[in-house]
Amino acid sequence: MSTLEEVSHYINGEKVKGENDKYGYVYSPSNGQKIATVPYASDEEVDGAIQLAKKAAAKWAKTSVGKRVEVLFKFRQLLVENTEELARVLGKENGKTIPDAKGEVSRGIESVDLAIGAPQILKGEHSVNVGGDINAYSMKQPLGVVTCISPFNFPVMVPLAMSVMAVAVGNAMILKPSEKVPHSALLISELWEKAGLPAGIWNVVNGDKDTVNAIITHKDIQAISFVGSTKIAEMIHETGTKHHKRVNAFGGGKNHMVIMPDADLDKAVDSFLGAAYGSASQRCMAISVAMPVGKETAAVFTDKLKEKVKNLRAGSYEDETADFGAVISAEAKQGILDAIDDAVNEGANIVVDGRNPDVENKEGFYLGATLLDNITPDMNMYKEEVFGPARPIIEVGSIDEAINLINDHQYGNGVAVFTNSGRDARRFTQEIEVGMVGVNVPIPIPVGYHNFGGWKDSRFGEGQMFGPDTARFFTKTKTVSERWFELDDSDETNFNFPTS
Repeated sequence: MSTLEEVSHYINGEKVKGENDKYGYVYSPSNGQKIATVPYASDEEVDGAIQLAKKAAAKWAKTSVGKRVEVLFKFRQLLVENTEELARVLGKENGKTIPDAKGEVSRGIESVDLAIGAPQILKGEHSVNVGGDINAYSMKQPLGVVTCISPFNFPVMVPLAMSVMAVAVGNAMILKPSEKVPHSALLISELWEKAGLPAGIWNVVNGDKDTVNAIITHKDIQAISFVGSTKIAEMIHETGTKHHKRVNAFGGGKNHMVIMPDADLDKAVDSFLGAAYGSASQRCMAISVAMPVGKETAAVFTDKLKEKVKNLRAGSYEDETADFGAVISAEAKQGILDAIDDAVNEGANIVVDGRNPDVENKEGFYLGATLLDNITPDMNMYKEEVFGPARPIIEVGSIDEAINLINDHQYGNGVAVFTNSGRDARRFTQEIEVGMVGVNVPIPIPVGYHNFGGWKDSRFGEGQMFGPDTARFFTKTKTVSERWFELDDSDETNFNFPTS
């Protein structure tokens, strides 16, 4: 190995050096430089971590929910106190600007807020004398050892959203962060330790696809939560369920923004800018395509939009004047450039060309904001998710055409409609086949106490991320029928099926 920093795993309350000879490099997108090596855990390392987690889980499950929540309160405070440091670590290895990174940390804390309410969420049902002096009640119990496999684009928010409730309801966690952004997970690990979480309940195992396969097929992993590309999400779901795991796997999206003729176009343009190009468009809920309704709406919207897109600036995560940072890797940058070239070859027109941005560090993985029109539904630029700052405009003739096109698309993650018509908004929200809908809200990511989840090829499995469904996903329900005999009860054998 080189003299670069060597990233550790975090297992059973300690940083653990990787034992496998497989490793990858961590880059800083802002300057393109290698900053660390990250170990890829072997099957044996994965098994060792899971066995320690299993032992810890048995004790944690018997810890009162009140005691667990005490740890969560401390953890929340530590997240608040360390927001600046988290944001800087996140920005360095992910590339997003510091203000954007701080916003991510804040949204992640919402998941802790929800999990602090675990005592309320875990309450079961109770019925007195359902028949024959029998009381019936239910209880929610943890699954044991569960895993979360998180993406590069939200190194703090997504791991927190996926894992904190799992810990709160009594499970032990194996987190496999993206190998591109391992430092954020290790800093979160340190905060859990300071908060008093027992060793073995929160573990970080770094690795590649072989490590992932070792985790999701392991006999002691009970549930899998995944966020990433649709192709991998589908594979995770198929493999996990084949091995009898509970799985929720969140994939990609093509999030439309429909602009009706009666919309406030200035507000729509401003909303599109931040929602489409923020975080260098590397958000699964980023607006992917503008869909103005009618030629006049399209002409005015495009004219207003292009002038503002021209002024957007890409820059280092430390650049306070930058609107967004670099994309995650050189490979990602090339993939976005290829998508733009393909669109042009298919007949698209570049309204704003951001392929050669004016940036200080040419070695960074930078792309400027690109805007394309003359897009048709059969083009790959419209059909496929482009995870970078290249955004198409596709004009439609009516709200019916917009709804039909969106409903025909393979993805159903998020969608937004901008309108001043309550009638059109109500119709749109009722008829659209998408999991998360915004009305004059460009990025309809639910707050932490509402459920998050797309439809169609944007999600595989039935679990949610965020919201009360997270607790249901990470627990199993047991129903008890209980009767206590009086001392003078006579013994009678009854062969009839029991009824009330």
